[in-house]
Amino acid sequence: MYFIYLAIIILIPIYAQMKVKSTYKKYSQVPASSGMNGAETARAILDQNGLFNVRVEETPGMLSDHYDPRDKTVRLSTDNYHGHSVAGVAVAAHEVGHAIQDKEAYAFLRFRHALVPVASFGSNISWILILVGMLASIPQLLLAGIAFMAAAVLFQVITLPVEFNASSRAMDQLVSVGVIRNDEERETKKVLSAAAMTYVAAALVAVLELVRLLLMYTGMTRDED
Repeated sequence: MYFIYLAIIILIPIYAQMKVKSTYKKYSQVPASSGMNGAETARAILDQNGLFNVRVEETPGMLSDHYDPRDKTVRLSTDNYHGHSVAGVAVAAHEVGHAIQDKEAYAFLRFRHALVPVASFGSNISWILILVGMLASIPQLLLAGIAFMAAAVLFQVITLPVEFNASSRAMDQLVSVGVIRNDEERETKKVLSAAAMTYVAAALVAVLELVRLLLMYTGMTRDED
């Protein structure tokens, strides 16, 4: 059973990464009907939503696109910044979706931002406590490690509604601004859905690992009794 579990938590993220890369590669070859590139798309959607203070910048790397709420900047990878593809405009619109969430103080986004320091600390210290607790057979340390890990897992789970909501906003904005036609919505949704799958896979693996550790803790305390 352990080997089956191990295969699952390894294969799910690999499949998700392969899916997003293959889908992105496919639709990065399909030009958007508007002829707009990612940078133009991001700027048009930002302006339509009154976010004139949010900058759009190019950033190195592949699929390194993100929105930085600290300095109000949408950063697009080189291919998406300059590219005129369905994939490029979809990714750009998705990142602008996060900027709109930030402007509207979207509850799940605010909650995720609040969890960042706790989740970061928890993910760093949890495995130390868990390993020491397991090796020394100290259930209290194992439970403490699980508690810290739970904060990191919660961060992964809260990320899901944030990402799905950003994608939903992206679709609405792309059509509203005229970046894509109605008959291009299907292809655009495939790009956004493939990207969302990576977050689903990460959250699923995190939850499964947390459950496994909880079962281990239960077994350890039962043995002591």
